[in-house]
Amino acid sequence: MEEPVFVEPARLAIGMFVVLDLSWLEHPFSFNSFVIRSEDELATLRALGLEKIRIDPSRGTGITVPAAVEKPPALLAAVPEAAPEAAPAAVTRSDQELRIEHNRVLRSSIANAEKQAAIAVRSVRQSTRQFLVEPGQAIEQANALITGIAESLLGNSEVMVHLLGDKGSDDEVYHHSLNVAVLALILGKAMELDSEALQSVGVAAVFHDVGMAELPSRVRLQSENLTQAEEALLRKHCELGAGMALHSGLSKAVACAILQHHEHLDGSGYPNRLSGEQIGRAARIIAIVNHYDHLCNPAKAAAVTPYEALSTMFARNRSWFDAAMLTKLVHVLGVYPPGSIVQLSSGDTAMVISVNSARPLRPMLLVYDALIPKAEAIILDLEQAPQISISKALRAGSLPPPVNEYLSPRKRVAYFFGDGACADSDKES
Repeated sequence: MEEPVFVEPARLAIGMFVVLDLSWLEHPFSFNSFVIRSEDELATLRALGLEKIRIDPSRGTGITVPAAVEKPPALLAAVPEAAPEAAPAAVTRSDQELRIEHNRVLRSSIANAEKQAAIAVRSVRQSTRQFLVEPGQAIEQANALITGIAESLLGNSEVMVHLLGDKGSDDEVYHHSLNVAVLALILGKAMELDSEALQSVGVAAVFHDVGMAELPSRVRLQSENLTQAEEALLRKHCELGAGMALHSGLSKAVACAILQHHEHLDGSGYPNRLSGEQIGRAARIIAIVNHYDHLCNPAKAAAVTPYEALSTMFARNRSWFDAAMLTKLVHVLGVYPPGSIVQLSSGDTAMVISVNSARPLRPMLLVYDALIPKAEAIILDLEQAPQISISKALRAGSLPPPVNEYLSPRKRVAYFFGDGACADSDKES
């Protein structure tokens, strides 16, 4: 392992890659390591009051190490020209305080979303279990849940979609139902559905798999490879669920969405191989978000990242779905939805944790930095760091163990929402 290289601040130069051995709170830059790009950044680095600053000659862009650098001459190899790396702009101390406050507000919003999601999961669990014995009470509880979520969504012009943490719960089916309901409501709002239509979509999403309760556990849980006969039986859950919905007093619109949520626009779906406008709007919404959630959280197959899920839906399954709705889902979740692992233009690795539906291309990221404890990891808002961009998506399985442990990619990708404006509140204060 090569020894670290240190240089006096006065000998720093534009083009050097610096590594600040400081807490993120002890300097005003977006990252602890970056290529120096301007005289302002040089001035800010020199004003930190450090005797020496570490540099990495292998990551500098077309530079040589100055003579004063404490490094043996044998290691002064020519550095191949690399693609320019974006550098964080130097900011003032007051800007740094705003950045810290912005992080606090975002962490608080995520924590609140976690709490609200936990309450919602309990409500979905109770509604689903009661549906078989006390359908009236179950429907009342589901309606109350969806009304609350829909009112919150309609009451905010901007919605922040948050990635939730893994809780190690065994309630997979209820998390799936809630995830589908939340995404269906977010997509429904983006499609400008009115409150009545949103209510039907949300309730249908909560109960879209209720017919599974009538199937044998082996088929319902899909814990092993199913036989052809068992696959055919599994597909019966749509008709079973629609019948249960009508019998319990749910509206015809809700029952229709439950019946059709596995139909495809090209006629390749089930149970009735409907196509195009034969499939109701609510069913088309649920079909998209249900498939997305199954790709991210499959029962048997290996999960893909949210970025890969959207890419697969566009590349392989586009004919199945309403094109306008699929495009709108990308608009609200972004090209890199929460849960995606990405490489930044700075070379850093990060995980997308939140997306503002009004600015989906500038998400919030949890950034890997070996110098910062995991509990204090940087949350970078790309909206506030215009010099940084996402270069590409990464597969979670390709991450080095330390990075994987630090970012902790979710085994279950689950979402909830918050007020998108709250993350901007510190900008206005």
